[in-house]
Amino acid sequence: MTVIVRDVRPSAPEDAEAFARVRRAALPCMLATGRQVAHDWAHAHPDAHARPLLAEADGQVIGTAEVSLAHESPEPGIGDVNVYVDPAHRRRGAGALLLRAAEEHLACAGADTLYSWVLDEPANLAFAGRHGYAGSRSAYFLRLDLTTAALPPLQEAPAGVELRTAADFAADPRPLFELDALTTADEPGDVAAELDDYAHWLATTWEHPLLDRELTTVAVVDGRPVAFSAARTDGEGRYGSGMTGTHPDHRGRGLAKLVKNASLHLARAAGCTEAFTGNDAENAPMLAVNRWFGYEIRAKETRHVRRLG
Repeated sequence: MTVIVRDVRPSAPEDAEAFARVRRAALPCMLATGRQVAHDWAHAHPDAHARPLLAEADGQVIGTAEVSLAHESPEPGIGDVNVYVDPAHRRRGAGALLLRAAEEHLACAGADTLYSWVLDEPANLAFAGRHGYAGSRSAYFLRLDLTTAALPPLQEAPAGVELRTAADFAADPRPLFELDALTTADEPGDVAAELDDYAHWLATTWEHPLLDRELTTVAVVDGRPVAFSAARTDGEGRYGSGMTGTHPDHRGRGLAKLVKNASLHLARAAGCTEAFTGNDAENAPMLAVNRWFGYEIRAKETRHVRRLG
Protein backbone atom coordinates (compact mmCIF):
# COMPACT_ATOMS: atom_id res chain seq x y z
CA MET A 1 0.00 0.00 0.00
CA THR A 2 1.57 3.27 -1.14
CA VAL A 3 1.48 6.24 1.21
CA ILE A 4 1.65 9.76 -0.19
CA VAL A 5 2.01 13.09 1.60
CA ARG A 6 0.31 16.23 0.36
CA ASP A 7 -0.60 19.73 1.49
CA VAL A 8 -4.09 20.27 2.80
CA ARG A 9 -6.64 22.12 0.70
CA PRO A 10 -7.72 24.86 3.13
CA SER A 11 -10.99 25.40 1.30
CA ALA A 12 -11.90 21.69 1.27
CA PRO A 13 -14.16 20.72 4.22
CA GLU A 14 -13.31 17.06 3.71
CA ASP A 15 -9.62 17.76 4.41
CA ALA A 16 -10.47 19.58 7.63
CA GLU A 17 -12.79 16.79 8.77
CA ALA A 18 -10.17 14.12 7.99
CA PHE A 19 -7.49 16.13 9.82
CA ALA A 20 -9.70 16.38 12.90
CA ARG A 21 -10.64 12.68 12.74
CA VAL A 22 -7.00 11.59 12.82
CA ARG A 23 -6.27 14.02 15.64
CA ARG A 24 -9.11 12.61 17.74
CA ALA A 25 -8.01 9.03 17.07
CA ALA A 26 -4.39 9.74 18.03
CA LEU A 27 -5.16 12.03 20.98
CA PRO A 28 -8.62 11.26 22.40
CA CYS A 29 -8.09 13.74 25.23
CA MET A 30 -7.87 16.72 22.88
CA LEU A 31 -10.90 18.38 21.31
CA ALA A 32 -10.82 18.55 17.52
CA THR A 33 -13.52 19.37 14.97
CA GLY A 34 -13.44 20.03 11.26
CA ARG A 35 -14.73 23.56 11.80
CA GLN A 36 -12.00 24.27 14.34
CA VAL A 37 -9.26 22.90 12.06
CA ALA A 38 -10.50 24.96 9.11
CA HIS A 39 -10.56 28.07 11.31
CA ASP A 40 -6.98 27.44 12.45
CA TRP A 41 -5.81 27.10 8.86
CA ALA A 42 -7.62 30.24 7.75
CA HIS A 43 -6.13 32.35 10.55
CA ALA A 44 -2.57 31.04 10.72
CA HIS A 45 -0.17 33.93 11.24
CA PRO A 46 1.94 34.62 8.12
CA ASP A 47 5.10 34.63 10.24
CA ALA A 48 4.34 31.06 11.31
CA HIS A 49 4.90 29.66 7.80
CA ALA A 50 2.29 27.06 8.71
CA ARG A 51 2.00 24.05 6.41
CA PRO A 52 -0.40 21.36 7.60
CA LEU A 53 0.16 18.04 5.86
CA LEU A 54 -1.88 14.91 5.18
CA ALA A 55 -0.71 11.34 4.59
CA GLU A 56 -2.98 9.24 2.41
CA ALA A 57 -3.16 5.55 1.54
CA ASP A 58 -5.64 4.36 -1.10
CA GLY A 59 -7.36 7.72 -0.93
CA GLN A 60 -7.88 7.54 2.84
CA VAL A 61 -6.25 10.05 5.20
CA ILE A 62 -4.27 8.08 7.79
CA GLY A 63 -1.89 10.69 9.20
CA THR A 64 -1.42 14.42 9.69
CA ALA A 65 1.30 16.89 10.63
CA GLU A 66 1.03 20.32 12.21
CA VAL A 67 4.00 22.35 10.99
CA SER A 68 4.89 25.95 11.83
CA LEU A 69 7.45 28.39 13.17
CA ALA A 70 7.04 29.52 16.77
CA HIS A 71 6.35 33.11 15.72
CA GLU A 72 5.27 34.15 19.24
CA SER A 73 8.67 33.23 20.67
CA PRO A 74 11.24 36.02 21.11
CA GLU A 75 13.90 33.48 20.11
CA PRO A 76 14.20 33.09 16.31
CA GLY A 77 14.66 29.85 14.42
CA ILE A 78 12.30 27.64 16.43
CA GLY A 79 9.94 25.30 14.61
CA ASP A 80 7.13 23.05 15.77
CA VAL A 81 6.21 19.75 14.15
CA ASN A 82 3.61 17.41 15.59
CA VAL A 83 2.90 14.20 13.70
CA TYR A 84 -0.26 12.17 14.31
CA VAL A 85 -1.04 8.81 12.72
CA ASP A 86 -4.32 6.99 13.12
CA PRO A 87 -3.53 4.07 15.49
CA ALA A 88 -5.28 1.71 13.06
CA HIS A 89 -2.80 2.62 10.31
CA ARG A 90 0.58 2.69 12.02
CA ARG A 91 3.72 0.96 10.73
CA ARG A 92 3.05 1.95 7.13
CA GLY A 93 5.69 4.68 6.96
CA ALA A 94 3.24 7.59 7.13
CA GLY A 95 4.87 9.14 10.18
CA ALA A 96 8.36 9.12 8.66
CA LEU A 97 7.13 10.65 5.39
CA LEU A 98 5.23 13.38 7.22
CA LEU A 99 8.20 14.18 9.44
CA ARG A 100 10.60 14.40 6.50
CA ALA A 101 8.34 16.80 4.60
CA ALA A 102 7.81 18.91 7.73
CA GLU A 103 11.52 19.16 8.51
CA GLU A 104 12.36 20.18 4.95
CA HIS A 105 9.73 22.91 5.02
CA LEU A 106 10.83 24.29 8.40
CA ALA A 107 14.51 24.25 7.42
CA CYS A 108 13.69 26.30 4.31
CA ALA A 109 11.66 28.70 6.50
CA GLY A 110 14.73 29.35 8.67
CA ALA A 111 14.26 26.97 11.59
CA ASP A 112 17.36 25.54 13.25
CA THR A 113 15.67 23.96 16.27
CA LEU A 114 12.58 21.76 16.06
CA TYR A 115 10.24 20.83 18.90
CA SER A 116 7.69 18.03 18.84
CA TRP A 117 5.22 16.58 21.33
CA VAL A 118 5.47 12.79 21.50
CA LEU A 119 3.14 10.44 23.38
CA ASP A 120 5.07 8.77 26.19
CA GLU A 121 4.62 5.26 24.78
CA PRO A 122 7.44 2.91 23.74
CA ALA A 123 6.73 2.94 19.98
CA ASN A 124 6.33 6.73 19.83
CA LEU A 125 9.44 7.41 21.89
CA ALA A 126 11.45 4.98 19.77
CA PHE A 127 10.26 6.71 16.59
CA ALA A 128 11.38 10.09 17.91
CA GLY A 129 14.77 8.72 18.94
CA ARG A 130 15.39 7.13 15.55
CA HIS A 131 14.84 10.50 13.91
CA GLY A 132 17.25 12.39 16.13
CA TYR A 133 14.84 13.89 18.67
CA ALA A 134 15.77 14.00 22.35
CA GLY A 135 13.24 14.21 25.19
CA SER A 136 12.93 17.30 27.37
CA ARG A 137 9.97 18.32 29.55
CA SER A 138 6.69 16.45 29.86
CA ALA A 139 2.99 17.19 30.18
CA TYR A 140 -0.10 15.27 31.21
CA PHE A 141 -3.56 14.83 29.73
CA LEU A 142 -6.24 14.59 32.42
CA ARG A 143 -9.92 13.62 32.27
CA LEU A 144 -12.90 14.17 34.55
CA ASP A 145 -16.23 12.38 34.16
CA LEU A 146 -18.75 15.16 34.66
CA THR A 147 -21.65 12.72 34.94
CA THR A 148 -20.30 11.18 38.13
CA ALA A 149 -17.76 13.70 39.49
CA ALA A 150 -18.41 15.03 42.98
CA LEU A 151 -17.50 18.60 42.12
CA PRO A 152 -16.73 20.85 45.08
CA PRO A 153 -19.70 23.03 46.02
CA LEU A 154 -19.79 26.41 44.36
CA GLN A 155 -17.64 28.76 46.40
CA GLU A 156 -18.47 32.26 47.46
CA ALA A 157 -16.13 34.78 45.89
CA PRO A 158 -13.80 36.62 48.32
CA ALA A 159 -14.67 40.16 49.28
CA GLY A 160 -14.08 42.50 46.38
CA VAL A 161 -14.09 39.70 43.77
CA GLU A 162 -16.90 39.27 41.26
CA LEU A 163 -17.45 36.27 38.99
CA ARG A 164 -18.40 36.90 35.38
CA THR A 165 -18.17 35.02 32.09
CA ALA A 166 -16.23 35.93 28.98
CA ALA A 167 -19.57 36.72 27.33
CA ASP A 168 -19.76 39.77 29.61
CA PHE A 169 -16.70 41.16 27.80
CA ALA A 170 -18.15 40.85 24.30
CA ALA A 171 -18.18 44.62 23.79
CA ASP A 172 -14.49 44.95 24.69
CA PRO A 173 -12.44 41.76 25.17
CA ARG A 174 -9.09 43.60 25.34
CA PRO A 175 -8.84 43.26 29.16
CA LEU A 176 -9.03 39.49 28.71
CA PHE A 177 -6.32 39.64 26.06
CA GLU A 178 -4.07 41.59 28.42
CA LEU A 179 -4.56 39.04 31.20
CA ASP A 180 -4.04 36.14 28.78
CA ALA A 181 -0.79 37.72 27.55
CA LEU A 182 0.45 38.28 31.10
CA THR A 183 -0.23 34.73 32.28
CA THR A 184 1.05 33.13 29.07
CA ALA A 185 4.40 34.88 29.49
CA ASP A 186 5.23 32.96 32.68
CA GLU A 187 3.65 29.64 31.77
CA PRO A 188 6.13 26.73 32.12
CA GLY A 189 7.52 25.46 28.82
CA ASP A 190 10.55 24.93 26.62
CA VAL A 191 9.82 27.94 24.43
CA ALA A 192 8.79 31.33 25.78
CA ALA A 193 5.74 32.93 24.17
CA GLU A 194 4.72 36.56 23.94
CA LEU A 195 1.19 37.56 23.00
CA ASP A 196 1.46 41.04 21.54
CA ASP A 197 -0.86 40.99 18.52
CA TYR A 198 -4.37 41.86 19.65
CA ALA A 199 -5.92 41.51 16.19
CA HIS A 200 -4.45 38.03 15.79
CA TRP A 201 -5.63 37.08 19.29
CA LEU A 202 -9.15 38.19 18.41
CA ALA A 203 -9.14 35.98 15.32
CA THR A 204 -7.45 32.92 16.77
CA THR A 205 -8.62 32.93 20.40
CA TRP A 206 -11.65 35.14 20.92
CA GLU A 207 -13.38 34.06 17.69
CA HIS A 208 -12.17 30.46 17.87
CA PRO A 209 -14.98 27.96 17.18
CA LEU A 210 -14.20 25.90 20.28
CA LEU A 211 -14.13 28.83 22.72
CA ASP A 212 -17.28 28.81 24.83
CA ARG A 213 -17.67 32.33 26.19
CA GLU A 214 -20.69 31.39 28.31
CA LEU A 215 -18.65 28.77 30.19
CA THR A 216 -15.36 30.69 30.33
CA THR A 217 -15.30 32.13 33.85
CA VAL A 218 -13.52 35.32 34.92
CA ALA A 219 -12.75 36.75 38.36
CA VAL A 220 -12.97 40.53 38.36
CA VAL A 221 -11.57 43.04 40.87
CA ASP A 222 -12.35 46.75 40.53
CA GLY A 223 -13.70 46.12 37.06
CA ARG A 224 -10.58 44.37 35.77
CA PRO A 225 -10.18 40.62 35.15
CA VAL A 226 -7.57 39.07 37.45
CA ALA A 227 -8.14 35.33 36.90
CA PHE A 228 -9.83 33.22 34.26
CA SER A 229 -10.55 29.66 33.22
CA ALA A 230 -11.00 29.40 29.45
CA ALA A 231 -13.53 26.81 28.34
CA ARG A 232 -13.68 24.97 25.04
CA THR A 233 -16.54 22.77 23.90
CA ASP A 234 -17.04 20.67 20.77
CA GLY A 235 -20.84 20.49 20.74
CA GLU A 236 -20.75 16.76 21.55
CA GLY A 237 -20.58 16.93 25.32
CA ARG A 238 -16.83 17.35 25.57
CA TYR A 239 -15.38 20.26 27.54
CA GLY A 240 -11.72 21.26 27.52
CA SER A 241 -9.84 23.76 29.67
CA GLY A 242 -8.05 26.08 27.29
CA MET A 243 -6.03 27.73 30.05
CA THR A 244 -6.43 28.81 33.66
CA GLY A 245 -4.41 31.83 34.69
CA THR A 246 -4.16 34.35 37.51
CA HIS A 247 -2.62 37.80 37.54
CA PRO A 248 0.67 37.69 39.53
CA ASP A 249 -0.61 40.31 41.97
CA HIS A 250 -3.60 38.14 42.88
CA ARG A 251 -2.05 34.70 43.24
CA GLY A 252 -2.29 32.73 46.45
CA ARG A 253 -5.94 33.68 47.00
CA GLY A 254 -7.52 30.54 45.54
CA LEU A 255 -8.85 32.33 42.47
CA ALA A 256 -7.74 29.58 40.06
CA LYS A 257 -9.88 27.08 41.97
CA LEU A 258 -12.73 29.57 42.17
CA VAL A 259 -12.99 30.25 38.44
CA LYS A 260 -12.34 26.67 37.36
CA ASN A 261 -14.93 25.30 39.76
CA ALA A 262 -17.52 27.79 38.54
CA SER A 263 -16.75 26.91 34.92
CA LEU A 264 -17.07 23.16 35.56
CA HIS A 265 -20.43 23.64 37.25
CA LEU A 266 -21.62 25.70 34.28
CA ALA A 267 -20.34 23.01 31.91
CA ARG A 268 -22.24 20.25 33.66
CA ALA A 269 -25.41 22.36 33.74
CA ALA A 270 -25.00 22.92 29.99
CA GLY A 271 -24.92 19.17 29.34
CA CYS A 272 -21.19 18.49 29.06
CA THR A 273 -20.31 14.93 30.11
CA GLU A 274 -16.50 14.86 29.90
CA ALA A 275 -13.90 17.43 30.92
CA PHE A 276 -10.31 17.40 29.71
CA THR A 277 -7.30 19.46 30.60
CA GLY A 278 -3.54 19.41 30.21
CA ASN A 279 -0.74 20.27 32.60
CA ASP A 280 2.97 20.76 32.31
CA ALA A 281 4.49 18.07 34.52
CA GLU A 282 6.37 20.76 36.47
CA ASN A 283 3.31 22.93 37.08
CA ALA A 284 2.67 21.52 40.54
CA PRO A 285 0.11 24.17 41.60
CA MET A 286 -2.25 23.46 38.70
CA LEU A 287 -1.75 19.71 38.99
CA ALA A 288 -2.82 20.00 42.63
CA VAL A 289 -5.87 22.06 41.63
CA ASN A 290 -6.93 19.48 39.06
CA ARG A 291 -6.46 16.57 41.46
CA TRP A 292 -8.64 18.47 43.93
CA PHE A 293 -11.42 18.47 41.32
CA GLY A 294 -10.99 14.75 40.72
CA TYR A 295 -9.22 14.80 37.36
CA GLU A 296 -7.25 11.65 36.59
CA ILE A 297 -4.15 11.43 34.43
CA ARG A 298 -4.94 9.57 31.21
CA ALA A 299 -1.81 10.06 29.11
CA LYS A 300 1.60 11.69 29.11
CA GLU A 301 3.44 13.55 26.36
CA THR A 302 7.12 14.39 26.29
CA ARG A 303 8.41 17.39 24.41
CA HIS A 304 11.27 16.42 22.11
CA VAL A 305 13.86 18.60 20.43
CA ARG A 306 16.17 18.26 17.46
CA ARG A 307 18.88 20.69 16.36
CA LEU A 308 19.26 20.99 12.61
CA GLY A 309 22.62 21.30 10.88
